[in-house]
Amino acid sequence: MANHKQAEKRNRQRIKRRQRNLLHLSSMRTYIKRVRAALASDDADAAKKWLPTALQAIDKAASKGVIHRNTASRYVSRLTVAVNKLG
Repeated sequence: MANHKQAEKRNRQRIKRRQRNLLHLSSMRTYIKRVRAALASDDADAAKKWLPTALQAIDKAASKGVIHRNTASRYVSRLTVAVNKLG
C-alpha cells in the first residue's frame, strides 16, 4: 500500500489508465471476434459490414498506445486479406 501522498496519486492514476486501456482493448477484441465469426460462417456481407468498425477500433487502440502500432498493422492486414479472400 502506498504510504506517501504522491504514491497514492500515482496509484489512482494507474487504476484510471488501466480501466481506460481495457475499455479500448475489449471493444477492439469484440469487433475482431465479430469479423472472424462472420468469416467462419462464410458470411461475406456480415464480414464486410463489421470490418470497418473493427479497423477503426484497432487504429484507435494503437493511437492510444494500448497496442503496438505493428500489432495493429498486423491485425488490419490479416483481417482485410481474409475478408477480401471471402469475396
